[in-house]
Amino acid sequence: MPRAVHVTTVHNLFDNRIFMKECASLRDNGWDVVLVAQHDKDETVDGISIRALPKARNRMQRMRELPPLAMRIALEEQPDILHFHDPELLPVAAKLATQGKRVLYDMHENILKDILTKPWIRPAMRPLVSSYMRMRMKGWLSRLRVVFAEESYAADYPYVANYTTVLNMPRLEVLSTIETERAAQPTLAYVGGLTEVRGSLRMLKLMAGLQANGIDAALELVGPADAAHKAQLDGMISELGIRHVRFHGFQRADSAWPLVAGSHAGLALLSRIPNYEHSYPSKVFEYMALGLPVITSDFELYKDLVEANGAGICVNPDDENEVLDAAMLILTDSEAAAEMSAAGRRAAAEKYSWANEEQKLLALYQDMLG
Repeated sequence: MPRAVHVTTVHNLFDNRIFMKECASLRDNGWDVVLVAQHDKDETVDGISIRALPKARNRMQRMRELPPLAMRIALEEQPDILHFHDPELLPVAAKLATQGKRVLYDMHENILKDILTKPWIRPAMRPLVSSYMRMRMKGWLSRLRVVFAEESYAADYPYVANYTTVLNMPRLEVLSTIETERAAQPTLAYVGGLTEVRGSLRMLKLMAGLQANGIDAALELVGPADAAHKAQLDGMISELGIRHVRFHGFQRADSAWPLVAGSHAGLALLSRIPNYEHSYPSKVFEYMALGLPVITSDFELYKDLVEANGAGICVNPDDENEVLDAAMLILTDSEAAAEMSAAGRRAAAEKYSWANEEQKLLALYQDMLG
């Protein structure tokens, strides 16, 4: 049985792409799968062996201390293929590739564009950091087989000659089994990290607007928020007198979906920044598969996905009235909402399935084995 070792120092152990899709697909197709990630103990979960990295106290420790430790643990597993997922692991991955190891790097986000909006990098320094990383990444990535999570990434990395695009599509065989009746109360839902650039403040303003217009709606928020931002959100809820906002924290994807399946619309009010404008938000595919009408930002990529399929409404995320009008329409016009729901389910079933992406991943692995 061939052995694949996935390594991450950043993503949650039960990351939707890494654990729920890639590792699970390999397991189901005869691979012995090991995941090296921050966790409190070594164990086996859903047939996937977990090798625990210590929880990093801060970003600096994670970036400096965990990569060499992760490499050592990964090599102990005697992998046939090493699959890395984080930018700080690129030097390690490139080194192992030059030593003859079969190595993949999985680019979840467009790193060079992502740097330009990183809140922990001072704005004046971001262009310099991006320029430095552009130079270093050419050396690293040119030695590796690369998996891009988006079609758009290839244009920014022309020196990567050997790549495969594996999109973050939903596992329809799982989502299709979730049957939940619509909530009696008008309900909006969001799945993902809670940050300002991902629309957390916009969603609370939307809730205030709905209540001001006589709609006593609820908001299901499924995803992590750091302590400072959670305090900011709590303060805003108190200040605006917003009711029925439910924080569920991080949940495994298979636990998150039932929490939102009974909602009336799914939200993805992402900010107008390069990394979002040219990348699909995987949550939108999941909303569609669950039959939730989608309210999302009016980026061209999103319009081609949501409005072209009749699955929801794209809005200017910075126009509170436009966002409110879209939500009001879906929550008050049951016929229009039902049409969007059916169209989303149909489009997901016909076009947007992890099954297609799984085949690309398996073919890549078999090609690497030779």
